[in-house]
Amino acid sequence: MFLYRLKESLKSYGDFGKEDYMKEEDQKNDEIMTVNEVAEYLKISEVTTYKLVQEGKIPAFKIGRHWRVEKRDLSEFIDKLKRGEKL
Repeated sequence: MFLYRLKESLKSYGDFGKEDYMKEEDQKNDEIMTVNEVAEYLKISEVTTYKLVQEGKIPAFKIGRHWRVEKRDLSEFIDKLKRGEKL
């Protein structure tokens, strides 16, 4: 009986950890990045990143004079490149 209760406790604990992990992953995808952070992430120059953003190839938005990129949009951009889609 004790082992059964222990197994059930561990099962519910394991489910809790999975939900937290999923929420954490969703929050990471909602992250907003600067052009400099995007350039570092893609391992390209800031000038090239600005060019891609200004041409609309990397989806971005402005806050005042500063460009920002949502990480999930950047992930979609990378997926398009992987599929061989033209920019």
